[in-house]
Amino acid sequence: MRSVTAIAILVAMVILSACSAMPSVSSNPVDLQRQVADTERSFAKSMADRDHAAFTTFLSDEAVFMSGPQPLRGKERVASAWKRFYEGSTAPFSWQPQQVEVLQSGTLAISSGPVRDPQGKLIATFTSIWRLEAPGVWRIVFDKGSDVCDCRTP
Repeated sequence: MRSVTAIAILVAMVILSACSAMPSVSSNPVDLQRQVADTERSFAKSMADRDHAAFTTFLSDEAVFMSGPQPLRGKERVASAWKRFYEGSTAPFSWQPQQVEVLQSGTLAISSGPVRDPQGKLIATFTSIWRLEAPGVWRIVFDKGSDVCDCRTP
């Protein structure tokens, strides 16, 4: 009987510790959208500040960036490929979130918006997928940039 009680207590402790390790997620959709938009702005600020190390902190280990001919898979590969954008004193482009949506579960989000050259001209749009990872930090898992289309017909 003592062993059954001890096992029950051990199981309860494991469950409680697992629950306490889960990130705290707001259930308010407006708060969640603000969190993701703020994270996206901080991500973009790493480019303006020329801070490649800060850029890498926003990348999930499983990040996939799809802007070139082949997807870049993994934090290390994305960070390495993007290092060139952090060379020099002036950022080659900037971006900001224009639209953010978050799943009701509060664990996955999408952000999108304009990408501009140093003179402010719209050159592309971005779409990013963010995942809430432990310990309650939003990290980018997918990113895709798309050129701006001049869709006027001649």
